[in-house]
Amino acid sequence: MKVPVLEAIYKRRSIREYTEQKIAIEKLHEIVKAGIWAPSGLNNQPWRFVIIQDPGVKKKLAQQTHYAHIVRDANALIAVYLSKDDMYDAVKDHQSAGACIQNMLLAAEALELGAVWLGQILKNKDEVNNILGLSDNFDLMAVIALGYPLHHNQESRRKEISELLLKRI
Repeated sequence: MKVPVLEAIYKRRSIREYTEQKIAIEKLHEIVKAGIWAPSGLNNQPWRFVIIQDPGVKKKLAQQTHYAHIVRDANALIAVYLSKDDMYDAVKDHQSAGACIQNMLLAAEALELGAVWLGQILKNKDEVNNILGLSDNFDLMAVIALGYPLHHNQESRRKEISELLLKRI
């Protein structure tokens, strides 16, 4: 059975090495648009985004994570935030942020871009907000690094359904 969305889910890998080819702003907007179409409780759409392509800003952000080389080498970064003013339930809003980020990763795959979800940088979210000129009203959920893949030799495995399924009632 060939279902494009399932193919994208199974094919997608975290891409951490990129060519120097620049990403058109239209593609970055399309990735953000895909994130916006994620489900959210009460359709509150609490997410907000910052697209980062400036080398100086990327260099400063790179200092906030152990994965500095990925941040520096990415053609673009998208910081994904939750607006505290637009949140109504912390659990639901954090779940919707995860759905938003997954949509964005799948959109990058569909656009033949490589992407990786960076979470370790969250340990320095206050400094990231300072670098990006944002108030603490915006809660950093992730930074997505993007670029044209240098290669496609990433491998991944998943456990069998039988190992993870608790019950079938």
